[in-house]
Amino acid sequence: MTKLMILSALAACCAFSQQPPNNYAEAKSWLCRPGQHDACDVDLNTTIIAADGKLTRETWKADPDAPIDCFYVYPTVSTDATPFSDMTPDPAELNVIQQQFARFGSKCRVYAPLYRQITLAGLRQLLAGTAGSGVAIDKGPHYDDVRDAWKHYLEHDNKGRGYVLVGHSQGSYILAELIRQEIDGKPVEASMVSAILPGATIPVAQGKDTGGKFQHVPLCRSASQTGCLIAYSSYRSTAPPPANTRFGKVADPNMAAACTNPAALAGGSGELHTYLSAAGRTITSTTPPKPWVTPEPPIDTKWVSLPGLLTARCATNENATYLEITVHGDPSTPRTDDIIGDLTPDWGLHLVDVNIAMGNLVDIVGQQSKAWLAARPGQK
Repeated sequence: MTKLMILSALAACCAFSQQPPNNYAEAKSWLCRPGQHDACDVDLNTTIIAADGKLTRETWKADPDAPIDCFYVYPTVSTDATPFSDMTPDPAELNVIQQQFARFGSKCRVYAPLYRQITLAGLRQLLAGTAGSGVAIDKGPHYDDVRDAWKHYLEHDNKGRGYVLVGHSQGSYILAELIRQEIDGKPVEASMVSAILPGATIPVAQGKDTGGKFQHVPLCRSASQTGCLIAYSSYRSTAPPPANTRFGKVADPNMAAACTNPAALAGGSGELHTYLSAAGRTITSTTPPKPWVTPEPPIDTKWVSLPGLLTARCATNENATYLEITVHGDPSTPRTDDIIGDLTPDWGLHLVDVNIAMGNLVDIVGQQSKAWLAARPGQK
């Protein structure tokens, strides 16, 4: 680390922190918000690909009258060259909405603030230790933006409705800190249907469902439980977290990383309900796509789902607690026998943490919504 690099990073952070707060009363400050034609207004019809290669079409539509809300904070995707992003969304910020969030619109009204996140360039500085004093993935001006958006939502949009917090990676870390500071143990916690925070290490007391990052928000153990947390980081069964793992490791021996299996909240193994890009690419992947079926038929949807291909269970090795993904590929069938989404071994399947369980997560939110409303007969 050179003195020039440190001074440059500090200057960038200080300059950013001196910028005025965003105005979340303006439509342009939101990627998704009810009543807008925005990043969530997308075609999510899907081709279901059976193991025998048979294709069927699944239609999708949003529910503008959904009884609860979902509030999403997206992961580190901005390609801006600066350490922090601007308030003009680039294609990656729009794409990740389609990949990770828009599908929740069938169960809830969708809110996704644009925020001046730590960019991919800034993350590289952060991981290299050159991001400057006081900069962290969950503390700083990027957190302040999300907090301001959250407070605006509560004041102007919530009106006592139930809400689900949805994040991934940087977004999950920011939302975890938001829960700790603004929600945990406070009156607004009563309206939390759940929090879905994959791709982040959330500490929980060993052998318990609370007592780590949060004092009153437990892990979800059933789809009828509300006010609870779903958190996990995924790694292949054939490539478990190594000693230098990015996720699932907690330094305090009295704590462990939270792992809730969206395919089997009560424990054990379950089938993942995937929704993957039909183009065969992940959020940031440049890997050439492979055919979903051989010989390759035309697929006229932007999304595919592969029933029976993946299962998941929470597991622990000497390095981490994580969601273990097993691929049940069969080379003798015409359907693809694997997925993409791997980074380096220490990152695991981070790129597709959400995609591989999207159907499970949307179903859980639907069931939790019904349970939350059933406990409040007068709630609309």
